[in-house]
Amino acid sequence: MIGSSSHLPAPVPPLTTLPDGTIKQVNPFTGTEVWTVPGRGNRPLAEHKPEVRAIGDSRDSASAFGNDRKLETPPEKSRLIIDEDGEARILRGVLASKLDDTDPLFRRVANLFEILTYDYWALNYGHTMNPAAARHMVEYLSEAQGRAHVEKILRAKFHAAGMNPEEIDALFSENNISQTLHEKSGSLFAGGHDVIIARNHYVPGARTTDQLAGSGTLSWQDHRHFIAFTVDSMDQLYRSNRYARYVAVFQNWLEPAGASFEHLHKQLVAIDEHGLQNEAEIAQVRRNPNMYNEWAVDYASRHNLVFAENEHAIAFAGFGHRWPTLEIFSKSATTEPWLMSDEERNAMSDLVHACHVAAGPHISCNEEWLHRPLDVDVPMPWRIVIKWRVSTLAGFEGGTKIYINTISPQNLQQRVLKQLTKARDEGKLAPHIKLGDECEFKPNSLKYNPAIR
Repeated sequence: MIGSSSHLPAPVPPLTTLPDGTIKQVNPFTGTEVWTVPGRGNRPLAEHKPEVRAIGDSRDSASAFGNDRKLETPPEKSRLIIDEDGEARILRGVLASKLDDTDPLFRRVANLFEILTYDYWALNYGHTMNPAAARHMVEYLSEAQGRAHVEKILRAKFHAAGMNPEEIDALFSENNISQTLHEKSGSLFAGGHDVIIARNHYVPGARTTDQLAGSGTLSWQDHRHFIAFTVDSMDQLYRSNRYARYVAVFQNWLEPAGASFEHLHKQLVAIDEHGLQNEAEIAQVRRNPNMYNEWAVDYASRHNLVFAENEHAIAFAGFGHRWPTLEIFSKSATTEPWLMSDEERNAMSDLVHACHVAAGPHISCNEEWLHRPLDVDVPMPWRIVIKWRVSTLAGFEGGTKIYINTISPQNLQQRVLKQLTKARDEGKLAPHIKLGDECEFKPNSLKYNPAIR
């Protein structure tokens, strides 16, 4: 039985429709206020389509993340490959001399420009690299190819930091190079900000530069590997740094969404706080442990916003977001993604993939992961939100903190459902996904809360 304290209403009604058709939304978790007004939603969605050119010979070298430019990114912490038997395997600590021995589907490398630097953790907490990272660094620097690669990356990092060429050359002089490599390489092998890089910049067979390979152009099988590899990377970051209280995971797709490279990638950042959003939700869930069912999934179901579901996950058009937003919740009783079964993790992947298929590769978006921090004792489900960056915030929003979202949750649900129905008919979606009225709409379908299992 759920106690009476678990039946708290949302702080403010999340959706209110006025007689003229204006829809006022309030996000029950953040308090963000959003209006959808009649007429403005008729504007076409902003798609990111830069100048189109022939690809030519630049297919695998179009960006520094390209498959032919592995030595322009930091040393790989790990890579995911498909072996001869068709099974996915993760290789860790690949040496510079072995980079081309296997064909990685995804690679994990350090972000050269960390949000929280390696020195941040070392100086503020006394953090030191774990034995696996230390061994990888020693082995990598034992090879001439590895030393040359690390020197190249460190030179680029020092130059970007504003160091003059003479200072950089002095660091890598014959007398200093060994000390520099060993003292300055820690962030490349044991930092807390990683990048997951996909193999392809363009879709296979692409002829022009507008045919970018995004999450929705991956097969659903490869997208499962993408999610599994990212989840493994979360686990590795938590294991390697006992001072990390949260690992933020996100994907910026296309320049308007903040992507420095329009090459498919995710980022993971270990931080020493939960973040303001998590702190607010932790306080709320202490008062109402079942709020993710009551204020999110069940509320969306009653307002016909659910568009897709499978055995272990559910997706709906979100409300109270600055941009049109799709939300995908895990139904699993397990709150840590890295402890979930393959079936539970794959179910999340399949619905996230479906959402990206529905959007298409030319809609800029942010994909944000949220999960229960390790040191929190209240239940919080793993969920992923995908925000379509199809409008630009302006003076009205800045002055009032009321945001104008040009697409209502209902219109977003209908738009996405139409695209997914078409995509399923074309064989682009994973099996066992129910769409629209096929969904079960079962109350309390999220099992993270022990009281309703």
